[in-house]
Amino acid sequence: MILFFNPRATRPKNRRYPLSILAIAAMIEGKEEYAIVDGNLEDNPQSSIEEVMRERPARLLAVTVMPGPQMKACLPVCRWFKQAFPGVPIVWGGYFPSIYPDTALNASYVDFVVRGQGEETFVELLAALDGDRKFTGIRGLSFKDDFGLHVHNPERPMRSPGDFPVMPYHRLDPAKYLLPSFLGSRTAVHQASIGCPYQCNFCGVVGFSGSREKMEPPAHTGHVLGMLKRDYGVNAVQFYDNNFFMREDQARELADRLTPLQMNWWCEGRVDAVLRYSDDTLRKIRNSGCVMIFFGVESGSNRKLQEMKKQITAEQSLELAARMRQVGIVPEFSLIFGDPRDSESDFNETVAFARKVKNINPDVEIIVQTYVPVPQRHGEMYGKLDNFEFPTSPDEWATDRWFRFAMRKDPELSWLPPELRRKIYGFETVMNARWPTIQDWRLPSWGRVMLKSLGSWRYAFGAFDNPVELRWAQKMVRLKQPRLESL
Repeated sequence: MILFFNPRATRPKNRRYPLSILAIAAMIEGKEEYAIVDGNLEDNPQSSIEEVMRERPARLLAVTVMPGPQMKACLPVCRWFKQAFPGVPIVWGGYFPSIYPDTALNASYVDFVVRGQGEETFVELLAALDGDRKFTGIRGLSFKDDFGLHVHNPERPMRSPGDFPVMPYHRLDPAKYLLPSFLGSRTAVHQASIGCPYQCNFCGVVGFSGSREKMEPPAHTGHVLGMLKRDYGVNAVQFYDNNFFMREDQARELADRLTPLQMNWWCEGRVDAVLRYSDDTLRKIRNSGCVMIFFGVESGSNRKLQEMKKQITAEQSLELAARMRQVGIVPEFSLIFGDPRDSESDFNETVAFARKVKNINPDVEIIVQTYVPVPQRHGEMYGKLDNFEFPTSPDEWATDRWFRFAMRKDPELSWLPPELRRKIYGFETVMNARWPTIQDWRLPSWGRVMLKSLGSWRYAFGAFDNPVELRWAQKMVRLKQPRLESL
């Protein structure tokens, strides 16, 4: 019996299907018994795991781990499990162990790490545990040898998600996962591709996928979403792809397959890729249900974009903002603040670019991020940073300092002094008040009007310092929202 554990990563209202767990479970569906403990669902996942182990002792605990909330949630459970069941190996997979395999293996309770796309690696690991226990030939696997040294096998070539079995959604209660969002009343999630072919040197996906991407055929995407609609009443979907749009012909076919499903959907895309599409293709995408697309714009400075290896220009982002307005798709533009070389002028420059974007298309939603380094195969975004080292253990990653770092929330960075962090936070607060996001579907109309009014003067005069009245108003509006059960 295999026990899968998805540590808590989000609030209950944002709970979605744990795709990483379901993708691996699909590989052993009908071949081996397994159980799933979802920390996003369970108030006490340790108790649930203990109950499973009493009734049907597992021979392996498989944990998916992201930095931030999942890291903090999984460590006490994994420590307890190793003490309670020392003979049962623990394997970590997912984003964190894929880019920090040595750090993960430094934990005494982690026996194996599955790096990158884990479906085939996991199956081969099970076979080795059942057989000769020789792990050196399993691509994508890291482990400790008999002397405690870390062994990292060669990487496994990625495959299209469409090559693998459909996820066993029937193993989980859909009522717990198909929850309301701004897209629809029963929102599912789906990942139609894995990886990204670009080499942006601030992005952790590069370390995860090695600048490679594999997409499933549009027919497969349509088949899975059609099944979710037919069997579970799904009427909206969020695509978890790092880079949803590539070839225009594939985008057109996908739009044709999604249109009959009448689902609203959200995804991530590249500025230059979508900009190459014809107006007719963009209209087809919108008519197929696309409501919003997230774009990693990152900067309004072409010099910085070159340093980031983004392979786009600021002018392209402005042009895209105008075209999205014409077709009625809401763009999300992420902007990165905090150039270590001159973070103050970087703030002013980035704010000026955000104003340009809003003048062209007021519907563009600005996503504020601060630059934090990630491990890269070919160096950091701004070169080697002095006096900066990543933690070498999961326990350190779970401390308050590195939790904030992973979440990009008030991170302790030498090049981002407290007064500048407050200005960035203030800018974000003013933008969110002046233009409340359409994603906050619970926000009442009167609340939107109030926030816009309060935020207008600050935005007009660039008064981003300490907007206490906006934070108070945002809190008050949310306190007065109706409970989910009454909607």
